[in-house]
Amino acid sequence: MAAPASHYFDEDPTSTSAPRDITLLLPDLQLQLTTDRGVFGYDRIDAGTKLLLLKAPAPAAADDLLDLGCGTGAIALTMARRSPGATVWAIDVNERARSLCRTNAERNDLPNVRVCAPDEVPADVRLHTIWSNPAIRIGKPALHAMLLQWLSRLHSDGEALLVVHKHLGSDSLQAWLTAQGHPTARLTSSAGYRILRTTH
Repeated sequence: MAAPASHYFDEDPTSTSAPRDITLLLPDLQLQLTTDRGVFGYDRIDAGTKLLLLKAPAPAAADDLLDLGCGTGAIALTMARRSPGATVWAIDVNERARSLCRTNAERNDLPNVRVCAPDEVPADVRLHTIWSNPAIRIGKPALHAMLLQWLSRLHSDGEALLVVHKHLGSDSLQAWLTAQGHPTARLTSSAGYRILRTTH
């Protein structure tokens, strides 16, 4: 049983491990993923993540891409499959998530995925594409600091796509990002989820 304070954004979740296999099926690809307790998206593909993967324009074909908060790797592996010539950085503070993402990349034969903790991404890496279903529940101060950190590493022509539910503050986040000098527009919406497109 999970300890009361155990969350998917903990570095070392205390939830008892109970791995399960799921399938991510998209029009252009299929991935087999192992999930586990204590990691975002246990036993399913989150609806917001699925919307992002269905509606996002193609990521940059080469150079460095980022999945911010990779969980079990649904976003990172999709980016890697769609852009085999790119390096996809899959980062998460959750050690269990990183282990699963690494295993899932190997299982799906995607050697261009590099899984690591956020502070392990080399300082000189600049990003052409960021995709994320961000950890809104870490709270606004931590969320804002995290987004500003990674958006500052976008190339001048790069973009970030964030999927956020309206009840979790997507509209206010859009306005805040724009006010911070990162012009942000709504790309699409469905079932309360918004995909926000932001630039450097």
